[in-house]
Amino acid sequence: MSSQEEILNDGRFSCVARDPRFWEMPEKERKIKIDKRFRAMFHDKKFKLKYTVDKRGRPVNYTSTENLRKFYALSESDSDLSEDDSKEHAEAKKKKKKGKPKGDA
Repeated sequence: MSSQEEILNDGRFSCVARDPRFWEMPEKERKIKIDKRFRAMFHDKKFKLKYTVDKRGRPVNYTSTENLRKFYALSESDSDLSEDDSKEHAEAKKKKKKGKPKGDA
């Protein structure tokens, strides 16, 4: 096996190190920025799927929400709002469950 340096010193592959097409993508640019209109997809039940096996049949234990967080990010101005909204969303659900008294019909 050849080392990385030997490959880059080879005349046939020397252009690979200088060509921007082969550079690693910066971490800030990897995720697609999502604005506040679409932030519901991170906590909405319609977007959540529970996987038990991967595409090759191996058992896994993750949801599609984890994939969404892996590939998408809220825009910087909305990221602060999303944390607050997720807390408010959870509190609102608790209040809805407790707040509905059953009346005599």
